[in-house]
Amino acid sequence: MTDQTEVAANGGRVFEGRFAAEQIACVRGERLVFRDLDFELETGGALILRGPNGSGKSSLLRLATGLLPLEAGVLTWDGENIGDDVAGHRARLHYVSHQDPVKPAFTVQENLAFWAALGGQPDAVSGALAAFGIADLADVPARFLSAGQRRRLNLARIAAVPTALWLLDEPTVGLDDLAVEALGRVIRGHRARGGLVMVATHLDLGLADAKVLTLARPPSAEAA
Repeated sequence: MTDQTEVAANGGRVFEGRFAAEQIACVRGERLVFRDLDFELETGGALILRGPNGSGKSSLLRLATGLLPLEAGVLTWDGENIGDDVAGHRARLHYVSHQDPVKPAFTVQENLAFWAALGGQPDAVSGALAAFGIADLADVPARFLSAGQRRRLNLARIAAVPTALWLLDEPTVGLDDLAVEALGRVIRGHRARGGLVMVATHLDLGLADAKVLTLARPPSAEAA
């Protein structure tokens, strides 16, 4: 049975889609980060990104959002090049990076209510706060939160507003064991509804049948 935190991960919405990379390459600051990279995610799929610092995990996630240009290759959604409609692609995803969009003057509830309203889900706030165990902090101004609490508030965005594709860059940084377990439950609930997830992490989030893509520094980077 799907529990309430898993239902909260996507508001009951069912997703379908195929996200794929074909022979993609990334260059940052004239340095080759990776090349000839392929992956494929079908409905309900998960891809775990691993590799040393500098191997391109964050760059790959930014490419997947359309924020960075490809040096070569193509990224597609249901066979269509995401570059042909970047705005449409951005509307179908959540991207959680190392940057923190939390507004310190707003309370926890006000922060999440702002994001939920933008996503057309004003009634999803309480469920999303509960999903990450911060409902008791709803009236606390965000400036008083610990780093881990701010991280959970940031992650609550993905639970509040349903999107097909989640791109998560080291989402467990700053989280305690209970919060990591909560994140795993939310992701599993998202996948159960057909959602896709790409996540850079070295922790076990309990993602059954997830694919693993291990990136390595290119020879030019290792020699530098």
